[in-house]
Amino acid sequence: MRPLSDPGRRRLLGAAAAWAVAGAWPRPAAAGQLEEPLADSVRGALASAIASSAPPVPDFHTTEARLDYLRWLGRMSERLARRKPDLQHRVEFLQTIWYESRRAGLDTSLVLGLVQVESAFRKFAISSVGARGYMQIMPFWVRLIGDGDVGKLFHMQTNLRFGCVILRHYLDRENGDMFMALGRYNGSRGRDPYPNAVFAAQKNWVLAA
Repeated sequence: MRPLSDPGRRRLLGAAAAWAVAGAWPRPAAAGQLEEPLADSVRGALASAIASSAPPVPDFHTTEARLDYLRWLGRMSERLARRKPDLQHRVEFLQTIWYESRRAGLDTSLVLGLVQVESAFRKFAISSVGARGYMQIMPFWVRLIGDGDVGKLFHMQTNLRFGCVILRHYLDRENGDMFMALGRYNGSRGRDPYPNAVFAAQKNWVLAA
């Protein structure tokens, strides 16, 4: 499995560059991703990254890589069992978050930590400001880079893909600074509580050597 380094990855990098040229900044808000004026090139790049279809099926080039994945899957399934008792749903969730995080070039343990903080692994979570699903995606994203159907944010892979692509976008905008990217994801850029909460939750999902 490769990170988003082919056309999708290049589109996101192009989007970050276009954003820097555009020079737009979000308006202040209390929480949640902020709706920002996207340059056409940025919107196009993010929309392509969202729409690119690829099933979350692990693809391994070596037996060792496959065994590492199965070890990770087994350990994470044990840790997630209390929150997701159904084995099939648990495995589907982990397989999808593993795929989508790597597709976007993100650390899977960090994405799991973010999901823990954002929704406590509740598929149908809705925040007080209207953010939806596992990664608490604000509905405006579906209008900006999706097909406008907000209900799709409760679809597991759609939600995780939006969340990973958005976080990747913010990380590129912040030149690789995950602390700042997480603040932007939460609408609290530059403040400690949210990034620190995600980093703390991430420790629950790191696979020990």
